[in-house]
Amino acid sequence: MKASLTLAAWSLAAVLAGVTPQALAGEGHDHGDAPAPVAGQALPRFTAVSDLFELVGVVDGKHITLYLDRFADNSPVEGGTLELELDGKPISVEPHAEGEFEATLQEALKPGVVSVTATVVAGEEMDLLAGELDLHEKVDAGEDEHSQGWKTYAGWLGGGALVLGLVGWGVVRKERARNQSAGGAA
Repeated sequence: MKASLTLAAWSLAAVLAGVTPQALAGEGHDHGDAPAPVAGQALPRFTAVSDLFELVGVVDGKHITLYLDRFADNSPVEGGTLELELDGKPISVEPHAEGEFEATLQEALKPGVVSVTATVVAGEEMDLLAGELDLHEKVDAGEDEHSQGWKTYAGWLGGGALVLGLVGWGVVRKERARNQSAGGAA
């Protein structure tokens, strides 16, 4: 009987461990609002680096924002000009702020690897930067084989708890039947 109670207690503990209630903070123990979750995928970006300059481009559909900094100290390039080519085609670039430029494409870039070439002139300094932009097809969240909802895991957890509970109940019932037959024969 003692073994069956121990097994039943362990089974109950296993079930309860899988179904713990949400911890709630009492009055005065609030840690403030939770940070807002980040939604969506990051925008595609590219870098082109030399000994003098660093160029980062962020592609949002037909719009490209370019950030041009000095490589040595990451400060924005002041008064610089920028010429940009994507796959050998010149792209018109307009200055937006110190070290920041914008470009608008005629059409959105197609998936694949796009070569990036930039010519930078800043005062007496001039440099040619090269890099690549690797664009991928957008993956629908429903198509991603690794994105399973919490309901899937909750179902498995609930099923496991049910199996553990049934095994514990079966062991306790079998032990009771054994004790009753042993007690009745004596």
